[in-house]
Amino acid sequence: MSAAASLLGTYTEKVNWNPALDDNGYKRALQDTSWADGLRGIAAVFVMFSHLTIAFARYIVIPCHGKGGPMLLMQRPIFRLVGQGAAWVALFFILSGFVNSLKAVKLARAGNIEPALSNLAVSSFRRSFRLVLPATAATILSWFITQFGAYKTAQRSDAYWLYTTSPNPSSSWVTAVDDLLRAVRTTWTYNPDNPYDQPQWALLYLLQGSMFVFTALLATINLTSRWRVFTIIFLYFWSWNWGIRLGDRCGLAMVAVNVFTGILLAELNHSHLPYRFARSSRFFTPPLAVCGLLLMSFPSEYQEWAHWSDVLLRWHYTVAPANAELARFWPTIGAQILTFSVVMSPHLRRLLSHRWLLWLGKISFPLYLLHGSFMRSILAWLLFSRQQITEIEEQGKKHMRYPLPGTPTFLVVIPIFFIILFTATHFWAIKIEPYFGIVTKTAEDIMFGKSERGSALPVRMD
Repeated sequence: MSAAASLLGTYTEKVNWNPALDDNGYKRALQDTSWADGLRGIAAVFVMFSHLTIAFARYIVIPCHGKGGPMLLMQRPIFRLVGQGAAWVALFFILSGFVNSLKAVKLARAGNIEPALSNLAVSSFRRSFRLVLPATAATILSWFITQFGAYKTAQRSDAYWLYTTSPNPSSSWVTAVDDLLRAVRTTWTYNPDNPYDQPQWALLYLLQGSMFVFTALLATINLTSRWRVFTIIFLYFWSWNWGIRLGDRCGLAMVAVNVFTGILLAELNHSHLPYRFARSSRFFTPPLAVCGLLLMSFPSEYQEWAHWSDVLLRWHYTVAPANAELARFWPTIGAQILTFSVVMSPHLRRLLSHRWLLWLGKISFPLYLLHGSFMRSILAWLLFSRQQITEIEEQGKKHMRYPLPGTPTFLVVIPIFFIILFTATHFWAIKIEPYFGIVTKTAEDIMFGKSERGSALPVRMD
């Protein structure tokens, strides 16, 4: 026992983790917002897991095998979160609303209105650059390796997500340049589509959500915190209607709903309520978090097959707003409940502020941008390089494809792939991301008039 206690003490010292919190510990934990980085890192990893699931384990997508049929472990609630991409994308939007409004809300609550307005102006400007520049670089990388047939193995594989998202090389380099420009443009247009990096479909809506945040705060920044909260709550419920209309074709009707949730969580974070309930939070936040995870587990199809999802399906038709997308309603509500439980819990905040989770948060955007290209190239090569093309029947049609390898191959290849992928994303974060920051800062200096360059038009001096 003494040896175990000694080892535990050594470990807690090394990771700077102490589960017991005194009053000062509660205060420090509730002032720290780095948990958002940790949760964003987890969300990015699970988005990647969802694509791995669609590629190699599509049985997880359904809740069980047939109506009332057997349910495997990975099909059960919470375990099936590895395949719930919609739930983790909803978390991205909530955290985007939270982080983008955090500083402005703090300044506004302190009565510093002009600095708050300045922060909103600068943040909205930087947000556009920090989304568009890395996304464009990732598209160029994927486009370049496409022209050399990097995705050919993935196209011939029997891994669904790989062969459906792998583009063909262009017929010539002139055509290739035109295809690249079209891909960059359509990433940021209505009903976005990027053939070289399918996960980028969500980036337009992340940018759109950020602009919702900045616009809402711009309109309410002069209000008292109480009336600002009431206004954002009104916008939250109102956006269930117009947000659905805006999101009809993209299948992402919950953009505004989630970013307004993020603003409300920022207001809650700067209020006295988390500290008031700090000691009792250990009793109500864990059940809330589990409830959120259960709702996030709601399947995207065949919901009536399993009893638990059938119950939620019937509740959906009772409580959900008209036209709310079935596959995203409960995962969205679950993600909102989960983040609320974290804001209210100093223990969950500290847990999500672990240094390894903060590292995941640091590489979360590079991971989101690069994992698709790496899956369609490196992972496909590692898995199928020794496979023989065989005839596979799918939906009554026969195709010549590489069959999925056995479990032993996956157990060897997947860890190797993760090492390669996380090394590359870490390199991107520390070596390439700073250049995007330099470009953004340079553009900011020029366009905000901070540099000594002359103006395009004469400036009146009266």
